[in-house]
Amino acid sequence: MMSKIRITKQFSFETGHALYGYDGKCKNVHGHSYKLSVTVIGTPISDSNNVKFGMVIDFSDLKKIVREEIVDVFDHATVFNKNTPHVELAEELKNRGHHVILVNYQPTSENMVIDFAKKIQDRLPNNIQLHSLKLQETESSFAEWYASDNM
Repeated sequence: MMSKIRITKQFSFETGHALYGYDGKCKNVHGHSYKLSVTVIGTPISDSNNVKFGMVIDFSDLKKIVREEIVDVFDHATVFNKNTPHVELAEELKNRGHHVILVNYQPTSENMVIDFAKKIQDRLPNNIQLHSLKLQETESSFAEWYASDNM
């Protein structure tokens, strides 16, 4: 019986956002140095003829997925909920050459981590499952997504 092993890769990116309708300071455009930990689970490859022998997934393969889906998209971008009047601000910033992302949710860490989980799951090979994501917004605040909570 082969063991299931969890593999984690960590990423960081700088992203701005604003929370429309929020009653605190975060209603203002501001940014975070996000840290994202991506944990997948699978069985190490047991075929000694496979170049990835002994690996659950090559760290560089996981890195490619997360970079393409999240890091390269969100890094140095500003995220707004497109279903709010912030869409006007977003258009103005876009017109001035800023990298803006419009999402159909309030861009909290909680909602971002749900979005990221879907994007990563869609790209993983069938034999690898997304186990969990941890999105750290500040030194002391983070949101976590676990597959086991979302069955």
